[in-house]
Amino acid sequence: MDTQNTPIPHHAVHYVNRVGWLRAAVLGANDGIVSTASLMTGIAASGAGSQSILLSGIAALVAGAMSMAAGEYVSVSAQSDTERADLAKERKALATQPHAEWIELRDIYVERGLTPELAGQVAEQLMAADALGAHARDELGISDLATARPVQAALASAASFAAGATPPVLAAALAPSGNAIPAIVGTCLLCLILLGHVGARLGGAKPLRSIVRTLFWGALAMAVTAGAGHLFGAAI
Repeated sequence: MDTQNTPIPHHAVHYVNRVGWLRAAVLGANDGIVSTASLMTGIAASGAGSQSILLSGIAALVAGAMSMAAGEYVSVSAQSDTERADLAKERKALATQPHAEWIELRDIYVERGLTPELAGQVAEQLMAADALGAHARDELGISDLATARPVQAALASAASFAAGATPPVLAAALAPSGNAIPAIVGTCLLCLILLGHVGARLGGAKPLRSIVRTLFWGALAMAVTAGAGHLFGAAI
């Protein structure tokens, strides 16, 4: 059997379709880990008791998850409103000035490297099939992959924040008396390593750079907050 001319199956794996939920999930989890652990570390450094430390962690988990959900929903809804307004303008232009819109689309393809003749044919055929979709994709940069989804973003952010905030809270709850800071910091750093690795793998990036990045900023946040807690705790 001659295998030299046998076509090799092409199975390219792309990660751009994960951008919408992956960004919200990584942001939420990282914020949950860092903000909750930093707050609890600052409270512990001030000399507060274990009950106060744990209570601050629980409050941070609940408040942070709700804040992330509300913030994502509002911001992504604003993006969605802008997209709808642009699509409404484009729909009106297509109804009133179809030839001008064809020229606009043709010129876009010429700028991308097609000859004017071929670009005109492509624009004509795409507009015949789905004029609004063609202009949304190639003129406005709006596609199914990048379309704003407020509810999805809000749920992903809230769930990921809660998932990230839970380990530091559990560490404080299970830590022996007087060992809250080492337990919280150690748990936080381990979670950041895991988050950096998983986020990089899901996004098709190299894990080491992602791990170093998340560790550096997480450790810095905890150190600064612990310093502030110790300073103000001593002053009070």
